[in-house]
Amino acid sequence: MLMSLPAEQLRGPLHVDFCGLPFTTPIVLLSGCVGFGEEYTRVEGFSNADVGAVVLKGTTGEARLGNPAHRVYETHDGMLNAIGLQNPGVNTVVDDILPGLDFSETRFLANVSGSTIEEYERVTKRFDDSPIDAIEINISCPNVKEGGVQFGNDPEMSARVVAACRAQTSKPIVTKLSPNQTDIQENARRCIEAGTDGFAVINTVTGMAIDAEARKPVIGNRQGGLSGPAIKPIALLKTHQVYQVAKPHDVPIIGQGGIVSATDALEFIIAGATAVGVGTALFYDPLVCKKINAGILDYLERHSMNSVAELVGTLE
Repeated sequence: MLMSLPAEQLRGPLHVDFCGLPFTTPIVLLSGCVGFGEEYTRVEGFSNADVGAVVLKGTTGEARLGNPAHRVYETHDGMLNAIGLQNPGVNTVVDDILPGLDFSETRFLANVSGSTIEEYERVTKRFDDSPIDAIEINISCPNVKEGGVQFGNDPEMSARVVAACRAQTSKPIVTKLSPNQTDIQENARRCIEAGTDGFAVINTVTGMAIDAEARKPVIGNRQGGLSGPAIKPIALLKTHQVYQVAKPHDVPIIGQGGIVSATDALEFIIAGATAVGVGTALFYDPLVCKKINAGILDYLERHSMNSVAELVGTLE
């Protein structure tokens, strides 16, 4: 059962409906950037009430230590990361972490990851018996050596994972799509047929960094996922492409990839996103969500619009 959110926020112009879930704003904090939902609440001036939803850190069946160092590297206009899904395992998340979250403040989405389809099923089933609001399926993680990219870049495998998870839960499923594939629209079609309720577009772009003096990879995993403003043009295109497939089925999209301002967020909404994901920007401006919300409100007022929904997919 959904816990109630402040009525005045649900009636406001920033409110959006995503997979039947009321979001008080279109902003979603992205998986891997805010831990398990409590990290940024320690920052003075930040509140989860400023965002529509928070996606928890990627969670697997058992605890994972993650990849060797280095795990993060700053690039021009972006960040390369290869954390390797470090997490305490689904039982610890459900039993020890979820009870400490305030579900009356915002929506919380679990992020399900796995090395096998069976692991995706098991983790999804465990989250189904929890207060979590929805489940994001991470089939496109570029920084682990098994699962991840192999699932997300193959439409057939993507559909199999979605169908397997669909059978384990009645909660909304959001499928996180990879940009590192030949035809993202075909993948989206297959995932819709398999039962996804929404999409997150896109995951990070596969990349690497090299220490020229040592002639060695900077990232301990050799490769990682590139995020930040550098990937925004790619993410915008992929969001609009997926929107063409998703719109006839009323499947909403979280558009994400390089959003650091209200203008960025507005571009994704115009391209077809119902909600927008903020991640890398939080590392250098923890209060950026307040600025994005204010900028979206200003835009709606200047264009005589009453809601974000009026702007979704209005690209001419």
